[in-house]
Amino acid sequence: MFIPFENLPANSRVWIYTGSKSFTEKETETITGLLQQFCEQWAAHGHPLQASFRILDNQFVVLGVNEDYHNPSGCSIDSSVGVMRKIQELTGVDLLDRSRVPFIINQKIELIPLAHLRIQFQQGILQADTPTFNTQAASKAQLQNWKIPAESSWVAKYLPKSALTQ
Repeated sequence: MFIPFENLPANSRVWIYTGSKSFTEKETETITGLLQQFCEQWAAHGHPLQASFRILDNQFVVLGVNEDYHNPSGCSIDSSVGVMRKIQELTGVDLLDRSRVPFIINQKIELIPLAHLRIQFQQGILQADTPTFNTQAASKAQLQNWKIPAESSWVAKYLPKSALTQ
């Protein structure tokens, strides 16, 4: 059953999907419609789930579920991935590619291939304090720290030592 995102408890589980580009207004409408419908009927073993979603920074989809109400099952989680595939099919926006890391560069979200991170840091294109997004957040509460410097994120393990000491 759909509930407003702000009504999800802070400990609600979230999944974050990064769009391959910023969403257009039409894409946002399509995404919103599909996710609203999905959350209305999302269930685990016949038990409705209290679920919601939010679109952040016009490029990220956050899907949340209140695990205090009922836990999602493996099959129900798989069905959520299915709706992301449906969104991709209808909009052309890939939400499942984890090989690119979002950063804010010149006030714009740029997706940098994971394989290029070290070179980008070595060349000074990216720095330890370059803002990125906490796409690894597992709970609604962790979204409080949504925009963070690269050195405070999971990306820090890919930073060359010189980038961390600047």
